[in-house]
Amino acid sequence: MNLTLKRSIALVGAVTAGSFALVACSDSTESDSATSSSAASEGSSDSAAVEGLSGVSGQLVAEGASSQQSAMDYFGIKYSEAVDGASLAYTASGSGSGRTNFVAGQVAFGGSDSPMKDDQAAEATQRCGGNEAWHLPFVIGPVAVAYNVPGVDTLNLDTNTIAQIFKGEITNWNDEAIAAQNEGTELPDLDISVLYRSEESGTSDNFQKFLGAATDIWETEGQQFPSAVGSGAQGSNGVASETASIEGGITYVEAGFATQAGLGVANIDFGSGPVELNADSVGVALGALDFLTEGHNMVVDTDAMFAMNEAGAYPLILTTYEIVCSAGYDETTRDQVKDFLTVALNSQDDQLEALGYIPVTGEHYDRLVAAVDAIQ
Repeated sequence: MNLTLKRSIALVGAVTAGSFALVACSDSTESDSATSSSAASEGSSDSAAVEGLSGVSGQLVAEGASSQQSAMDYFGIKYSEAVDGASLAYTASGSGSGRTNFVAGQVAFGGSDSPMKDDQAAEATQRCGGNEAWHLPFVIGPVAVAYNVPGVDTLNLDTNTIAQIFKGEITNWNDEAIAAQNEGTELPDLDISVLYRSEESGTSDNFQKFLGAATDIWETEGQQFPSAVGSGAQGSNGVASETASIEGGITYVEAGFATQAGLGVANIDFGSGPVELNADSVGVALGALDFLTEGHNMVVDTDAMFAMNEAGAYPLILTTYEIVCSAGYDETTRDQVKDFLTVALNSQDDQLEALGYIPVTGEHYDRLVAAVDAIQ
């Protein structure tokens, strides 16, 4: 289940190029509004029966993180196939807008790369008729450390080395620290060119949180990546494209963009040996998640996740939430939300992986099923 470019292209079939490219993870708007009709797939044309649906027709309106836009496009197609007359209108306006408009009651659910803070959660409780709003970590997007080094098909990097590269302390690909982790690989005498997101970005925020949790040498945090080293590019597509055009380039970007651009993806040593980025390694990390909240409200403890060094786990992932009311919807909206999320859970498949996401399985899948079933 390795996320290679050839495999992704083969699996995606007739999905449009615009849907294949994930939009950057950010609270800022990086794309025009998108609805479920913006992606199409020959492979998704055969509607599969989904048990437990209410079958309520009509348009379900949602808004939020652009990081999950392509997943929402795909889930929207499956939703329309499963329920006659039903459709999803998902506006990829950014996580901040998703949270704000959910709290305001303008949308049925909000998509967000980050959980609500306490004051906003209190407002969400009011919106939900005095009932708790739940964070459901639904869309899983692995972040790749992606590189363009001619002749180097496999690259191992530990977390300290990654931090040193992005701090500008390691500046050449044949540096002894890199060479020691890649015995038998001929590393070129080539300058390292760091590419980072130039605008405020949820991906930058989470990558810096990861470096801070996984090492003792990273000092900055926030959605703005430090500009002292390297050069910036706009959006995930921008950093991937720039890295692909520069020999010696390296960046952090959602896996779908890395494979689409033909970049190498580093195996990361989180403390228990190099781990390849694939569905299995992300699944190990998902199974070991800790939460800061209880019950069906699942706010991920990202500090613990990013510091994880469990053997075979790849914890450098973005967990994008669907923020929903646990209760308090009108009956029609409740049934639409539950139908859509149920269809989405039944669409954790190869086509979703081809779009650059990791299908949820195992314990985490069971947690989400239980939460959706509990919405009243």
